[in-house]
Amino acid sequence: MRRKNIVQCAAVLALVAGGLLTGCSQNYADERGKGDAPVKGKKGDDTAAEVYNMPDDFSNLATKCVGHGFRAYVTTQGWVEIVKDESCAS
Repeated sequence: MRRKNIVQCAAVLALVAGGLLTGCSQNYADERGKGDAPVKGKKGDDTAAEVYNMPDDFSNLATKCVGHGFRAYVTTQGWVEIVKDESCAS
């Protein structure tokens, strides 16, 4: 009886570990549309964004200049908006 319990526990732990490993993989995120977009030539704008932390249960907000004359606003829930911004003209 004891051996059966050990085998069952080992099987459950293996399933949980497998689920955690596949659930956090880059492939899993990409398949769900949650991964980063590919960057042409592997060269992108790695400058920091301004991040605004919101209270719990509200999405945080990040913003930065993208392209020439545009600003992007992105939330942790995936909402994105790009607007004209003259301060981003450089």
